[in-house]
Amino acid sequence: MAEIERESMEYDVVIVGAGPAGLSAAIRLKQLDADLNVVVLEKGSEVGAHILSGAVLDPCGLDALLPDWRDMGAPITVPVKEDNFYMLGEAGQIRLPHLMMPPLLSNHGNYIVSMGNVCRWMAEQAEGMGVEIFPGMACSDIVYGDSGEVKGVIAGVFGLEADGSYGENTEPGMELHGKYVFFSEGVRGSLSQQIIKKFDLAKDSGPQKYGLGMKEIWEIDPAKHKEGTVTHTMGWPLGGNAGGGSFIYHLDNNQVYVGFVVHLNYENPHLFPYMEFQRFKHHPMVADLLEGGKRVAYGARAITEGGWQSLPKTAFPGGALLGCAAGMVNVPRIKGNHNAMLSGKAAAEAAFEAIGAGRAGDTLDSYDTEVRTGAIGKDLKRVRNVKPLWSNYGLTASLIVGGADMWCNNIFGTSPLNLKHGKSDAEATGKAADFTPIDYPKPDGKLSFDRLTNVAFAATNHEESQPSHLKLKDPSVPIDVNVPLYAEPAQRYCPAGVYEVVDNNFVINFQNCVHCKTCDIKDPSQNIVWTTPQGGDGPNYPNM
Repeated sequence: MAEIERESMEYDVVIVGAGPAGLSAAIRLKQLDADLNVVVLEKGSEVGAHILSGAVLDPCGLDALLPDWRDMGAPITVPVKEDNFYMLGEAGQIRLPHLMMPPLLSNHGNYIVSMGNVCRWMAEQAEGMGVEIFPGMACSDIVYGDSGEVKGVIAGVFGLEADGSYGENTEPGMELHGKYVFFSEGVRGSLSQQIIKKFDLAKDSGPQKYGLGMKEIWEIDPAKHKEGTVTHTMGWPLGGNAGGGSFIYHLDNNQVYVGFVVHLNYENPHLFPYMEFQRFKHHPMVADLLEGGKRVAYGARAITEGGWQSLPKTAFPGGALLGCAAGMVNVPRIKGNHNAMLSGKAAAEAAFEAIGAGRAGDTLDSYDTEVRTGAIGKDLKRVRNVKPLWSNYGLTASLIVGGADMWCNNIFGTSPLNLKHGKSDAEATGKAADFTPIDYPKPDGKLSFDRLTNVAFAATNHEESQPSHLKLKDPSVPIDVNVPLYAEPAQRYCPAGVYEVVDNNFVINFQNCVHCKTCDIKDPSQNIVWTTPQGGDGPNYPNM
């Protein structure tokens, strides 16, 4: 790459990713000093195109950033009116009473939102303050300074040859340099992973844990629609096969978000998360709600679930990790957007102070301290035992002991437990011979759909002439190792049907990829590396 000549641009702060964390950082920087030069680089075709979240938004992050958002036309207009939690069996359900639930799980005061639309609105606010936002600009590499600090990123490489080389028609992109570089790429960001490894940021934390979240938007019968209703379920169909559960959120315009989360530490390699989601919709309670409606959108993404124990150091020479790039989701609350916004605000304040003192390229230790001791750390620390309880001891233990632990934190401000995570999600995968294959019902085309049909509703697209952004460290591993040992689970864990075994060949249909990163996480041989494709490629979510 050294022989490639590129133009460079200088900024005070370079931000990778136009999600809630990155946009919050950009807005806060401009609030603090309107003269700061700030750029946000977004790999999606537009801001919001790659944003997928439940989402019930706790507005505390936005309250801290833009206290007047309610008067600024924010697309946050559906307050939660009703909160339900069910334990499902195959044919029925039991509603858990609110009195059992720790107060932190209440959604009173929260809002049902499209985070894609919230980010589009936040981008408008940022641009109005003078922030430069460049969508369709994928960041493919990191630029380091003379002392090894992060100096910037390379963005906007287009037209690579099929083998990954530079040809006559390749656009080499640009180098964007900053006094500080913020990585807000979301879950398992490709550059963030390089940063964590290079600076050994995770040396004092446990393995990161993940879930796979899949989501459909449905337009339903107006007679069944209850705007502001939030429903969560656990139990069937996953049972003891995997941790996880569902969400059903009634937003406006007779639309409902229907989502399903599978924790990726499951052992049985025959498990098919996407088909578990499709089977879930045939539960009588869900089927009755959706009958007569139509699915209008589909998407999927991984979720960082490690929480407090898995949080790496968030500051390094020249920059910071924001939001889900570090892993700031509160798992029992199923919320991370508020912490993403708070992290962006905190990183901006640390960078503003440093730049004002004439510093550049050093470690923003004050940011990492704020993450750990401020609102984010307090939010994560009080639920730190729920996920390891669920992972190590199952659903019942997480409900009883985890619930008691959250009550203890709520009443006393602390808990005697301090559990740790064990294996990575890849290492948790068992041998195929030790488990029974699971027989899944065929999708009916009304409530449930095959993957390729649903992927069309993600509007994903990748230029076919470019090299695959899904790299194999060793091309022989899928057939020689994963097929005999694990029945090649990539055929099942991918929610977009990217991976197939055809005539004893491992086929990668990278055009289908919805950028969920599950393959990078769950491959038991850790042989698949997710890298960014050229800018503008991937899903185009309209209202996720």
